[in-house]
Amino acid sequence: MERNIDMNEVSDGRLYTANDLVKADCRGCHGCAACCQGMGHSVILDPLDVFWLCCGLGTGFEALLAERIELYIADRLILPNLRMAGEEERCTFLDPEGRCSIHGFRPGMCRLFPLGRFYEEQGFRYFLQVHECPKPDKGKVKVRKWLDIPELKRYERFITDWHDFLKEQRKLVETDPEQIKPVSMELLNRFYVTPYEPDQDFYEQFYRRLKNKSF
Repeated sequence: MERNIDMNEVSDGRLYTANDLVKADCRGCHGCAACCQGMGHSVILDPLDVFWLCCGLGTGFEALLAERIELYIADRLILPNLRMAGEEERCTFLDPEGRCSIHGFRPGMCRLFPLGRFYEEQGFRYFLQVHECPKPDKGKVKVRKWLDIPELKRYERFITDWHDFLKEQRKLVETDPEQIKPVSMELLNRFYVTPYEPDQDFYEQFYRRLKNKSF
């Protein structure tokens, strides 16, 4: 989700790379779950997030959409996000003890928190959101260790390319709101609804779709 923010108000004033140390380690949370409730529609899922969820749960996109995720307009495009439920608007993947039931294959935004991404002309860097996590005395941790994502360079390239692709799609609809639904439906079908092969490399499958070749 694109946001116009004053970095001096929300961050410590620094930008980080994957190899930098950042004071983000909440040391396991211990059931705090403050960042897993009341998030509205802000935890937007990219195609890799859905791939992880489908593989980890042994299910498909439609089954996730039935009870775990939902569609919402984010910056003029209809995209999937984690669903919050109940009076406390808790993530549907939280267990009764406030622990994440999908921690091993949790979405990228969950891995990132309390960091954010600052997009630049070529890729992005990370920043620390200093007001988002209430956990006191957080420890320093290397960004790549905090993210805990295999093949991080490939992942960061994917994030950049997906971000740029969505920017292009938003340009298509910003002058003609009637195009929001057809553009979004084509995007959803191409990158989310059509299943990925779980035993094949995700990135290769994604880039075939990005180039609009056969799936």
